[in-house]
Amino acid sequence: MSRKIHCIKLDQEADGLTSQPFPGPLGEKIYNHVSKQAWKMWLDHQTMLINEYRLSLIDPKAREFLREEMQKYFFGEGSDKPSGFSPKE
Repeated sequence: MSRKIHCIKLDQEADGLTSQPFPGPLGEKIYNHVSKQAWKMWLDHQTMLINEYRLSLIDPKAREFLREEMQKYFFGEGSDKPSGFSPKE
């Protein structure tokens, strides 16, 4: 049976994640307030950020940037697409 939560991103009741996506307070907050669907949306957005900004996940600054964008995406004003971003058709 899936766990239901009120998703902060979708503003509706939805299936919650099965586990914390990573350790710490932000991971716990995401587990309690973000649905599977919204997490999938974030992963797609994160992939776009990594590709467009050519981020290396080995770089601690890149990981911190993604953490800040994740915080904004779910609990802040939202994470913007890079300027000039045009999705491929």
